[in-house]
Amino acid sequence: MRRRDRRVPRSMIGAVSAGVFMVAAGLPAADPFPEPRDTEKSTERPMPPDEVCGTARLPPGFELQVFAAEPAVANPIGIATDARGRLWVAENYSWSGAGFGGWTTDFRDRVVVFADRDGDGRHDERTVFWDGARRLTSIAVGLGGAWVLDLPRLLFIPDRDGDLVPDGPPEVVLDGFDADAVGHTPANGLKWGPDGWLYGRHGIQATSRIGRPGDGPSQRVAINTGVWRYHPGRRCVEGVLHGMTNSWGFDFDARGEMFVINTVIGHLWHVVPGSHVERMYGVDLEPHLHDLIPQVADHVHWDTGEKWSDVRGGISDRTSAAGGGHAHIGLLIEQGDNWPATYRDRVYTLNLHGRRINSDHLAPSGAGFTASHGPDLAFFADPFFRGMDLVTGADGAVFIADWSDTGECHDHDGVHRTSGRIYRLAHGRPAATPTVDMTAADMTAADSAGLRRALFAANQWWSRAAVREWQRRSLDGASLDADADWLTATFATDPDPLHRLRCLWALAAIDRLPEALLARAVSADDPAIRAWGVRLLGERWSPDGAQPSPDALDLLVRVARSERSSPVPLHLASLLPRLDAGRRFRLATALASHDTFAADPALPRLVWYGIAPLVPLDADRAVALARTSRLPSLRRSIARRLADAVETTPEDVTALLTMALEAEPAVIADVCRGLADGLRGWSRAPAPAGWSEIGPRLAAGGGVAAADAVRELDVVFGTGRGADALKAIALDGSADPAARRQAIATLVAGTPADGATWLVPLLGDRAVVGAVLVALARYDDPTIPGKALERLGMLAPAERAQLVDLLAARRESAAVLLAAVAEGKLRREEISAHHARQIAGFADDALTRRLVDTWGEVRSSPADRRRRIEQLAATLDPATLAAADRGQGRAVFARACGSCHVLFGSGRLLGPDLTGSNRRNLDYLLENVVDPGASVAAGFRAETFVLEDGRAITGVVSAAGDRTLTVRTAQDEVVLDKRTIAERNVSATSLMPDNLLVPLSEKEIRDLIAYVSGADQVPLPPTP
Repeated sequence: MRRRDRRVPRSMIGAVSAGVFMVAAGLPAADPFPEPRDTEKSTERPMPPDEVCGTARLPPGFELQVFAAEPAVANPIGIATDARGRLWVAENYSWSGAGFGGWTTDFRDRVVVFADRDGDGRHDERTVFWDGARRLTSIAVGLGGAWVLDLPRLLFIPDRDGDLVPDGPPEVVLDGFDADAVGHTPANGLKWGPDGWLYGRHGIQATSRIGRPGDGPSQRVAINTGVWRYHPGRRCVEGVLHGMTNSWGFDFDARGEMFVINTVIGHLWHVVPGSHVERMYGVDLEPHLHDLIPQVADHVHWDTGEKWSDVRGGISDRTSAAGGGHAHIGLLIEQGDNWPATYRDRVYTLNLHGRRINSDHLAPSGAGFTASHGPDLAFFADPFFRGMDLVTGADGAVFIADWSDTGECHDHDGVHRTSGRIYRLAHGRPAATPTVDMTAADMTAADSAGLRRALFAANQWWSRAAVREWQRRSLDGASLDADADWLTATFATDPDPLHRLRCLWALAAIDRLPEALLARAVSADDPAIRAWGVRLLGERWSPDGAQPSPDALDLLVRVARSERSSPVPLHLASLLPRLDAGRRFRLATALASHDTFAADPALPRLVWYGIAPLVPLDADRAVALARTSRLPSLRRSIARRLADAVETTPEDVTALLTMALEAEPAVIADVCRGLADGLRGWSRAPAPAGWSEIGPRLAAGGGVAAADAVRELDVVFGTGRGADALKAIALDGSADPAARRQAIATLVAGTPADGATWLVPLLGDRAVVGAVLVALARYDDPTIPGKALERLGMLAPAERAQLVDLLAARRESAAVLLAAVAEGKLRREEISAHHARQIAGFADDALTRRLVDTWGEVRSSPADRRRRIEQLAATLDPATLAAADRGQGRAVFARACGSCHVLFGSGRLLGPDLTGSNRRNLDYLLENVVDPGASVAAGFRAETFVLEDGRAITGVVSAAGDRTLTVRTAQDEVVLDKRTIAERNVSATSLMPDNLLVPLSEKEIRDLIAYVSGADQVPLPPTP
């Protein structure tokens, strides 16, 4: 065994190549790799690796071997194989456990590569490839290097000759991944798809905005739980699936369908682009989805009569019989040639608490799939066994990564960093595999014979490696005309549909798929080929970009009307968001023209997700679709969406009702039910024109269901829904979260006396906690601040900001806020300058002194401000600004200024857009930052409103009516009833606070000024 430590010449740091950014921070560090140490409180030790293998319960004929173990490997968080059959391991030491701050800077992470040269199932060569990672969560290898998620970035580390020595510094491919608030659910799980895309996952506790370095907000993809992907040739990123909880595994079956594993709320989902699936908590990033797609598994792996967290105290017999627990890590759909045929094509996942490998059987069902429970494959006796991933190797055996710890993802008792194992699970002893090197396959042969043979190998490892090698050669500019011709001809003539699929994927990877060939795929006799023809035909379309040709659209519409085979309709529906309005409604109408899949758990929802954004913009087409649709849930969703806008566009609701009068009873019932559901959280809504006549006719013509819905609508359109009914909706944890939040907002609009009593218990309800925090600001109850702070650990960043708003709204709660900052519960920077000015506005000397001690000085004299401007002007000379870190300055801008100002397309337009301002003039810039009140436009003067309930609100008036004022604050837009305003003070000063720079260090000020005065956008920095 050998170790090869490599260093990259420092002269390469900072180089820029191929339109991506090189990062010095990602290089192997010159200082020694920090020695990992255990922080786990327990003194127990893991079972010796060979004993783990000897005590494992396996099916007959299977054998578990130790491929590598500590000290050669530790904390393996991700594994992957390369084109030479070597195993790459991402070792993570920086995770410190959710109870210990999540991450630590005391350690670094690294990538280690193992090789088994003699084929005996144990590694005989070990190389440290890269040890400069800070928050490493996963590894993928291909296209001339390693791809790693080192939060907050996706990096590419070039190694084009495969000698395990980086050819240069890491290149930042994507940035914007959350590395802090996301806690134990970070972005993870890189894996190549069969189609040439690199896929990854993201957890639920924070929202990332992923993009290429320098991309503006509109160019980024927002994701807070689900699956995303990146195309290395087109250099674009896409969201694929949104939802679940905390996913740590996915794979592709033999036909290229993707499945993802999950925890707690269900464990297996079919990944169809554009899907929005059930979440454990929180709200999907897309509004108006109404219903989310359930898992495909028809079972769970724990006793649902227990709490999901009970498993931490031990596994009950019932949970063990069900599968061992709710937590699943890693997913493998076995397609090797070593395991017996009866074990292939099943889904395998590592069950964390059950210390076993679960299996599921996949089968077509409706428009998609179902997964039934199979026998558990393996059981591990080691209490430290924490399986992280499973991957197939070149010989068909399966590698299993073991984190080796007693905790779980939360790790409240510390982390055991000095152990880790890689096991190898094989059936019998596979024959020693000769040295593999797909990168050298037939490099001089005109017909690439080796790659062509590998494409159809029984062990799909070879096929995937061959496709990746063709893709690498294509991106390197090699001439692949002969290969493309062979792949095209084989696709047309080979009788085996799996062979034809692999040809299609290879052609996609090398970008040789003309529309005519894809049209043949869409019309093929095999549904898997038809599905992939649909996917590949549409993946380059976008509503404001390329659109299908008339012939292509006609073909898709014909297939949508006639298709009855899984999973083609799902992939047709997934194309809808890529089409413009007219084409989108045409394809949606075709998909909804028959009821074959009306009860399918996914297809009607996917069709709805595709058209939902267009319904209020094109109500005529939406109403026409509701009339012809044979998908009842689609009709209900259209009606529900139009109900949302009944106050602004009542004529659209009238048109829908008029259509329903002439429709069959089922359509009437769905329209009425959809409208009633859409208005469920409302107290009262304006009645559509002619409702008094239309309502009874609908009730009579639509059966019992329509009559029940009409009675609900009569209440909302007439006398209004009572407080008791609204409260029942708000408190119903099984009700639609959007309806619950609407009910809360409606109820507290009148500030009912008992509001705090029933709102406070809802602080623990993740689905509505944001609405509850906003509502509780209306109540002057001294117990509310403490109870709200008790829930701090469960709040997402946006909800933490709402908590700060709540606490800063009153004199007494502001004192609690400052105490929370002093105690380290909240960060000082979470109190904005706007909050500070509002607190100072209470004119409480003791409170102001605490504010100064905790946050900084809020007011200063004109002379003080002038001296500060002169001081800054003297120190911020051109040389100093040139040496500043503009990327860090952008981060400071986002925190301190972005809630009110836009710069380079990023931010919120409450104050002026700074992009075109006189930013290059330092004197002008400093005057406006340090002394913004020196010149205040009338539209940006701050006003403070003190309400009868004691709240203080500071902002600018953006609209005024007879009864209301709309006030734009730094955080939100608030509508005030003029009758509730006790005091209104118009300030001569700007809404922008005087002391914006107070909480900033000198370095932060320098970086901020350099960024704001710069000529162009820069990428956000990595999280330290």
